[in-house]
Amino acid sequence: MRSEPLAPPSAPPAPLVADLLSALPEGRVLLDPDVIAGLSRDEAEWAPVGTAAAVVRARSTEDVRRTVEVCLRHATPVVARGAGTGLSGGANAVHGCVVVSLDKMTEILEIDPLERLAVVQPGVVNDDLRAAVAEHGLWYPPDPASSPWSTIGGNVATNAGGLCCVKYGVTRDYVLALEMVTGTAEVVRLGRRTAKGVAGYDLAGLVVGSEGTLGIVTEVTVRLRPLPAPAVTVAGFFSDVVTAGEAVRAVGAAGITPAALELVDRHCLRAVDEWKNMGLSVEADVVLLAQVDEPGENAGLMADRVVDCFRAAGANWAERSTDPDEAEALFTARRLAYPAVERLGPVLTEDVCVPREHIPAMLARIDEIGRRHDVTIANIAHAGDGNLHPLLLTDHGDTAARDRAQLAFEEILDAALALGGTVTGEHGVGLLKAGGLARELDPAVLALHRAVKSALDPAWLLNPGKIFGRSTDPVTSSPALPVTPPQHAAPHHPGGAA
Repeated sequence: MRSEPLAPPSAPPAPLVADLLSALPEGRVLLDPDVIAGLSRDEAEWAPVGTAAAVVRARSTEDVRRTVEVCLRHATPVVARGAGTGLSGGANAVHGCVVVSLDKMTEILEIDPLERLAVVQPGVVNDDLRAAVAEHGLWYPPDPASSPWSTIGGNVATNAGGLCCVKYGVTRDYVLALEMVTGTAEVVRLGRRTAKGVAGYDLAGLVVGSEGTLGIVTEVTVRLRPLPAPAVTVAGFFSDVVTAGEAVRAVGAAGITPAALELVDRHCLRAVDEWKNMGLSVEADVVLLAQVDEPGENAGLMADRVVDCFRAAGANWAERSTDPDEAEALFTARRLAYPAVERLGPVLTEDVCVPREHIPAMLARIDEIGRRHDVTIANIAHAGDGNLHPLLLTDHGDTAARDRAQLAFEEILDAALALGGTVTGEHGVGLLKAGGLARELDPAVLALHRAVKSALDPAWLLNPGKIFGRSTDPVTSSPALPVTPPQHAAPHHPGGAA
């Protein structure tokens, strides 16, 4: 996972920059080293970062197309980014690349209440889209914890999920169509606006979750749903993560599908309270938070069944919330957990996903791995669908702790695979999990992935080194595309998508 530092280029290649300046409108090409550095990485701790030659702050599809066209001529890698809230290194620059920042492409182009869809540019923030469609009585369900900051383009890149995905699904379930620029600088439209359609392969679905390696998405058409009924919140306190995992399994075994079922441990709640002074005083090592949004009286009945499952599994306390403000505070604390923990020191973030029946066993293995390697692990999770986010904590400058955390990180990936799970549920492979992907997929399946990549990006210029790892990228002018590990620094965004 660690790369050896290599000196970045002393200056950007002049012909490339001159070509970009000639091809793009004034103000699109950014060359200030501090600006470039600030737009060259995401929130992944310890993911290597290179020095880009330039940043193009695109404002249109044509800006993106011209940028890729120029980079093709110069055999220069292109890395797309949105808000930079990712947690896998998927938006990190490689030496000499051009970063295409999409954060200024923020228009909501269309909201169609009849067809229940919206058309947006990739820089639209998730919560801004939700607020806009709510005015029409509609709802966009995918809701990563970073929804106040993360963009739809970034959500598409990683197939983001979030708190509500246990019942309502992930980003891919809501993407109807895409416009994107391919690695050959062609603008293509994939998918369709109709509710049904099976003409050809589902190329739009293929692009969702591809982490910018197949194309740069410049427009997204998303499916919408009617606003759900007001939710009823249930909270349960548990003495340990394994008992909480048993409660999650019990909810699933009872045939209950809550709108959300989240796990937060004491480490995370304390960090949020110390940061935001929310007055949280939870007498538990682990809290489970559930929401049910069945219509009418069914919500209360379903909430009571969740309470029964929590108690039967061993909760110290479990009740329906009768205070909406208290319920909102607990879910706000859940959303703030990652950035709150990040303030305490370097955090290496997992997002393994396992079948629900194995959640207790996986949580037990995470606990055992942390103790054996002497690594403090805080836990948050989209527990309802088995997507776990162990947060491996270290101190600044503690090299030995960093080495132990990296060993624990890899063992957690292997433990998830051994239980029939996956190395990433929603954050993406990026740079941190390329080795885990190679362990998860057999060689024939990896070969299929590379064949698809070569078809849409024959020069392998789009986001090289991501997903497959640098050694397999048949890239152009810089064969190894070396990258440099970042120095520990205060986060430049409020937090990632955990």
